[in-house]
Amino acid sequence: MTHAVGDHVAVIANARLSGAQRTDPFGDELVDVHLRAGAIADIAPAGALPRTGAVLDAEGGVLVPGLWDHHVHAVQWALAAQRVPLGHAESAAHAARVMGDAPVLDDGRRIGTGFRHLLWPDAPSLEVLDAATGDAPTYLINADVHSVWLNSAALRREGHPVSGSGLLREEPAFEISRRLNLVPADVVDRAIARMAADAASRGVVGIVDFDMAWNAEAWARRAAGGFDLLRVRFGVYPADLQRAIDLGLETGDAVDPGGMFRVGSLKVISDGSLGTRTAACSHAYPGDPYNHGMLTVPPDELLSLMTRATGAGLSCAIHAIGDVANTHALDAFALSGATGTIEHAQLVAHADVPRFAALGVGASVQPEHAMDDRDLTDSVWANQTAQPYPLRALADAGATLLFGSDAPVSPLDPWAAMAAAVHRTRDGRAPWQPGQAVDAATALAASTADGTAGGSSLRIGGVADLAVASHDPLSADEATMRGTRVAATLIAGRLTHIG
Repeated sequence: MTHAVGDHVAVIANARLSGAQRTDPFGDELVDVHLRAGAIADIAPAGALPRTGAVLDAEGGVLVPGLWDHHVHAVQWALAAQRVPLGHAESAAHAARVMGDAPVLDDGRRIGTGFRHLLWPDAPSLEVLDAATGDAPTYLINADVHSVWLNSAALRREGHPVSGSGLLREEPAFEISRRLNLVPADVVDRAIARMAADAASRGVVGIVDFDMAWNAEAWARRAAGGFDLLRVRFGVYPADLQRAIDLGLETGDAVDPGGMFRVGSLKVISDGSLGTRTAACSHAYPGDPYNHGMLTVPPDELLSLMTRATGAGLSCAIHAIGDVANTHALDAFALSGATGTIEHAQLVAHADVPRFAALGVGASVQPEHAMDDRDLTDSVWANQTAQPYPLRALADAGATLLFGSDAPVSPLDPWAAMAAAVHRTRDGRAPWQPGQAVDAATALAASTADGTAGGSSLRIGGVADLAVASHDPLSADEATMRGTRVAATLIAGRLTHIG
C-alpha cells in the first residue's frame, strides 16, 4: 500500500522494538503495533491480530518513540539555509574573503553564519572586513549567536558607531539577529515548513522553540495556515512576560484548536557563551585576568522574573553556561519555587550537580556542543575547576536530561546528539572526556518528549508519536548512529514523513 504524508495509519506491521522497549515475550521478533484514536492500542507478535485499516509495513525497521529537540531557534535555523556558511573559515581574513564573494540579497545585505573566531590566528577587524566587502552591508553571525561581526556599512545601517573591530556581543548582537530575522511572514513560514520536513525525516515529532520573538502569534498563524509537521512548545522572553500574563497564558496552554502548539517556559538568558568568552565563570579567561564573563541578568532581577512567571503559571527555562551562572540559576529556582530547566549547563560546579535533581530542575543540554567546543574547552576553560559538559554526572545524580541542538548552533539532528552523548567523539577523533558519556538508553530517553523523566518505552495507551528507524540506537556504533535513516515518522498515528 502506498502512503503519503498526512495519511493516518492503523497498524505498523513487521516492526522490531528497540532494546529499550523489549519485554517478554517479544524479544527481537517482529511485532505489529495497532493504533487507535492517535494512541497505541496494542502490541502483538506480527500477524497475531487482524490487520484492519491502513497498514504501514516497517519491513523490520526499529520502532522508537518520536524524537524531540528541546532547544531550537526555529526562524534562525530555517533562515540559515539562505545564509553563507562560515564554519570552514580558518581566519578572520578568510571569513572576510568568503563574504566578499557572497551574493548580495534583495535587501542589499550579505549575511553569513557559523564562524568561530576564538579558533582563528587573527582577530576580527573593521579594516579586514571592509577591505573585502566594500559598501554592501555585511553581517557575520557567530556560531554561538552571542556575537555578530559587522562591516562599516552594516554598522551605519544599524545605527552603531563605526569604530572598534565591528564585533558586537550579547544584547546588541541579539538585536541584530532579531532584525535579520524580520522577513515577511510568508517567506519565513515557507522556510519553517522546509525545516520541519527535514526534522520529520529524522524522526522528530516536536521541538521547543526559543526564537527571540512573540512566538504565540507566529505559531498560531502557522497553525491556521495548515502547518502540522511538528508539535511545538514555545518560549516567552522577559520583554513579553507581562503581555503573556495579561493574556492569561500559562505553560501548556494551546494556541491552536488541535493542541499542537503550546506555551512553554519563560526564557531568560542569564550569561554569555564560551565562544564569545562571556559565559560567567568562577575563574578568569586565559590572558584576561579581569574577564570572568558576564551575568547578563543580575541575580536579583533573575529571581524577580522567575517569581513573576511562577505566580502566573509559567515554567522557566534559564540559559546558564558558566558555573557562576548555573549556581545563580539554581539559587533562583530554589528561592522562587519555579519549575523548568536550565538550558546548556555547559560548566557546572561539582557541588551544584546534585542540586538539579534535588530541585527538580531539568538539564536541557546539547551534546553536539561538546564536540564543537572540545578544543575551546581545553584551552579557553583550561583553568576552570568545574565540570564541563557533565552529562554522566547529571544522569548519575538523578537529574532529568533533555537533549537538543540549539539549532542553528548545531544542526537539528537528534541522532547526532545521541551519538555525541554516548560516544563523545566525531570525525574519527579519540573520545573526549569519555567519563561523561551516557549509555544509549539514557540518550534515547533524553531525546523524547519528557526527557529521561519519561523514559523511552512504547506502551499501550501511549500517544502514537513514533518513528521507524534503520538501526537500534541501543546497539549502534558512533558512525551507524549518526547515519541512522528514518523510514517513517508519525504524530498521533498521522504520517509526517514517509521515505
